[in-house]
Amino acid sequence: MALSFQFGTVGSPLGTPKKPGGSVGAIEFSKSTGLTTLELGWVQSVRVTEATCAAIKAKAAEQGVSLSVHAPYFINLNANEDEWPKSRKRLMDAAHYGNLAGATDIVFHPGSYFERPPAEVLKVAIPRLKDCVKELRKAKNPVTLRPETMGKSAMLGSLEDTLEMSMAMDGVLPCLDFAHLHARPGDGTMNSVREWSQMLEAYQAALGKEALKSLHIHLSGIEYGPKGEKNHLALGESDLKINLLFEVLHEYGCAGRILCESPIMEADAEVMKKAWMKVSGEKE
Repeated sequence: MALSFQFGTVGSPLGTPKKPGGSVGAIEFSKSTGLTTLELGWVQSVRVTEATCAAIKAKAAEQGVSLSVHAPYFINLNANEDEWPKSRKRLMDAAHYGNLAGATDIVFHPGSYFERPPAEVLKVAIPRLKDCVKELRKAKNPVTLRPETMGKSAMLGSLEDTLEMSMAMDGVLPCLDFAHLHARPGDGTMNSVREWSQMLEAYQAALGKEALKSLHIHLSGIEYGPKGEKNHLALGESDLKINLLFEVLHEYGCAGRILCESPIMEADAEVMKKAWMKVSGEKE
C-alpha cells in the first residue's frame, strides 16, 4: 500500500554523493533514503542539455521517483513589456526541458504586485499564463504549471491569486507552500485546524474535490516578521504545527507530493514522512 503522499526535497538532497552526482545522483540517493519524489532546483537558470534530460528521465523511471521542476526565481507574470519576454522564456525553458527530463509539474514564483491591487495585476498575469499553456499544448507538452503561494504580502501569490489563475485555465494548479502561507500575513496566523480547513474548503470549491488528490506542497519551518517571510528554518526551530496540518490533510482525503525546503532537507523530509504515517495510519 503506497502512502497517499510522496515525500522528497526541493533541490538535490544534501547527502547526494559527488559521483554520479547531479540530478541522477540525487534521484538515486533520494530513493535510497526512502524518498520517492524530487523537485529539480533549476532556480538560477535552465542550463541543461537534452542528453542530460534523457539521463534524468531514465534514472527517475528506473528508481520509481516522480519529478517536478522549480523554475528560475526571476519570473514575473506582472513584468513590464520589456522584461516580460525574458520572464516568459525562463518559464517556457523550464517547462520544455522539465518535460524532457520526465517532470510532470513546473513550480514558479508568480512575481510582484508592484504596489498595484491584486485584481488589476491578475488581469495582466492570467492572459500571459494562458498564452504560455497554449504554446506548451501546441508543442504536445503536458506539464502542469504551478504558481507558488508566496511568503510576502507584496508578492503576487496569495492563495486567492493562485486559485484565480488555476480556475482561469486547464493545465495550471497551485503549489501550496504552507510555510509561506503561514508567514505571509505576518502575524502568526494560518497555523490552526480551522484556518487550514477553510483553506482546503476554498481549494475544493474552486477546483473540485478531485483536485485535493493531486496536491503539490512545499513545506519547511519559517521565520517571519510583519511583512512576511524572512527565511526557511528546520521544522524543529519553527512554530508551524505540522502534525495538526497533516491531520487536516488526512481528514480531507488529500494526496499528492510533499517537498521539503528546510535547510536540513532530507532529514526533515523523513521527519515529515514519519509524521504523516503516524497521523494517517498508512504503511509503505
